[in-house]
Amino acid sequence: MTEEQDTTNGASWWLAGKLFGITAVMFAFGFALVPLYEVVCEITGFNGQNEGLTLVSSVEEAPVADRVVRVEFLTSVHNGLDWSFSSERDSIDVHPGKLYTVTFTAANHEGRAMVGQARPSVAPWQAAKHLRKTECFCFDQQPMDAGEEKLMPVRFMVDPELPDSVDTVTLSYTFFEVQDVAQAN
Repeated sequence: MTEEQDTTNGASWWLAGKLFGITAVMFAFGFALVPLYEVVCEITGFNGQNEGLTLVSSVEEAPVADRVVRVEFLTSVHNGLDWSFSSERDSIDVHPGKLYTVTFTAANHEGRAMVGQARPSVAPWQAAKHLRKTECFCFDQQPMDAGEEKLMPVRFMVDPELPDSVDTVTLSYTFFEVQDVAQAN
């Protein structure tokens, strides 16, 4: 082997090792993004995942008659889950300070009993702390037999302190399977 071939082989192995290292770092970074995103959402309230999404035992109604906020409802089911999930309305116009109830329907089309839970999200993110829920299926796991359908209410109030710049709030829910609980039953 000549000295030139030896140098070329060494450079090839060095480049291959460098490319493998970069690929491994990118792969690890991709796996780290999901928990990192959850932490950022928890700290900043981005994507509506913050302390504002808590269940309150009661609220005092004091409707603001001269203000209307549109609350939109979006529903989705996590990939691979054969459930249907929808709200009775796509949106509702509300007066801040007044309680409203919207009913959601979930149906298990799987051939087995399952346990699901909906994860809520609010947009814009600053509206999450102004949404008061006195009842929500999203705070509880939902066991469902094969073929079962459930009506699930959400009772909420938009706080009158919601900034005036916010005239539309989007409340979205994604249903996930709670596998650990489903396998234990």
